[in-house]
Amino acid sequence: MPKTAKTDIELLRTWTLSAAATLGSSVRAKGILQEIQARLPAISKKSVVLEGSEITLAMPASDKAAFSAAVAVISKTMDEVETLPVIPREIQDILTIKTSERHRWLADGRLPSAGTRTVRLSGRARRITFHVFDPKVVEDLLDRGIVDEWREEDIEARAEKRRRAAYQAKLTRSLKKTKKAPKKPEHDPDDMNPKPRGWEEFDVDGLLR
Repeated sequence: MPKTAKTDIELLRTWTLSAAATLGSSVRAKGILQEIQARLPAISKKSVVLEGSEITLAMPASDKAAFSAAVAVISKTMDEVETLPVIPREIQDILTIKTSERHRWLADGRLPSAGTRTVRLSGRARRITFHVFDPKVVEDLLDRGIVDEWREEDIEARAEKRRRAAYQAKLTRSLKKTKKAPKKPEHDPDDMNPKPRGWEEFDVDGLLR
């Protein structure tokens, strides 16, 4: 349950992030904080902070209206927090995988996408689009420890690819040698008087007798 406190100088409220929300990742916890801040008005963004697994909102007593509005926004977000899409940097931290692995497994379908998100980079006009992931799917992958199996599959696939490449290279060299081999002469190069073509037929007719 959220804890509340009020003093003469500030209004305070704290929410605790569950393990199901963070999936054991501090990067995921920070991502949830950023999602909350993105939903708050500018006046309240810096008033909410993350400490461990706790989200804390602290504002001066004079900002009661803004505080109440911020509490409503944060409470609503906390109700949805376990279903918030997992973004790339979060899934890499949760599953302990590299960017290259994420791209490879996303491309071959082993890592299912839950859609894409487009955001504007802070302080820039350029937008970027990236895939996001279903937290339930990520949790299942984590529980099954499937990443180690995928890495073994990749090792075997690379070994097979090298074998195929080596075989293809050997076949190519063999074909080149065959093409370069000299043609067998039609007569003995040591014969000083080679017979012309058709000589046998000519001789059979008795024309040389």
